[in-house]
Formats: sequence, C-alpha cells, structure tokens
Amino acid sequence: MESRVPTTVDEEVAALSRGTDRDSLFMQASLTVPGKSGGVVVRVRNLSAGGMLAEGMVRVEQGDVIEVELRNVGPVSGRVVWAGEGKFGIAFDRAVDPQAVRRQVVSESDLPPHLRRTGLERGPFYRRR
Repeated sequence: MESRVPTTVDEEVAALSRGTDRDSLFMQASLTVPGKSGGVVVRVRNLSAGGMLAEGMVRVEQGDVIEVELRNVGPVSGRVVWAGEGKFGIAFDRAVDPQAVRRQVVSESDLPPHLRRTGLERGPFYRRR
C-alpha cells in the first residue's frame, strides 16, 4: 500500500490534527466568520489542542478564517481546513487545553450545604468530570 505525502498546507494541517488525541464531546460554542453578520451557535463534536470538528447551520468554506468562543478558554482564531454537509474541521492558530474547555464551572448554590465553601476562598470553583 502506497503512503501519500500531503502536498498543501491544508493537507499538512489536517494530517497533523488527525494524529493528536481528541476528546469526543457534545457542547456548544459561538462561531464568528469575519465579514458575515453576527455569531452562530455550533455544536462541538470533538476537540483537540490543535482543532475541532464543528456542526451547525453556518456556511463556511475551506480556507475561511474564523473565531470560535470556547467555554473557559475564550475566543480562539483559526481556519476551516475542510467543510462537508453541515460539518467542518477547524485548525486553531494556537493550542488550547481541551480539559479546560470540558471543565464545568459550578456555583455554590448548585452544591449541597455540606459541600459549600466558607466564603474565605477566592476564584471559581471547578467540578471535574
């Protein structure tokens, strides 16, 4: 069987992304395509440090520059490396921490009384999955 070497930058990025660990998940993110009006909510199907698979009612094409707002990470710019029917792959311009995105921020009122904080601590309280 013959091994094919990537010939374009997009193919190289896609090949590198496939080799990284990905977290399968189902969450929402806000996607903005510069030059198009407003942000669109998309579903994140899987996520790695270098990119993500998104699904949504947004028209994007390979090579489009985008910005996605990820929970606990903030805005991350990137580029669409492939686009299919309702799904597309994004390569991030910088690495993100997939575990930070998965982490849920919990307010004290969500906890039973015996697990609530004393009020002396500062900063958010995170619940790990």
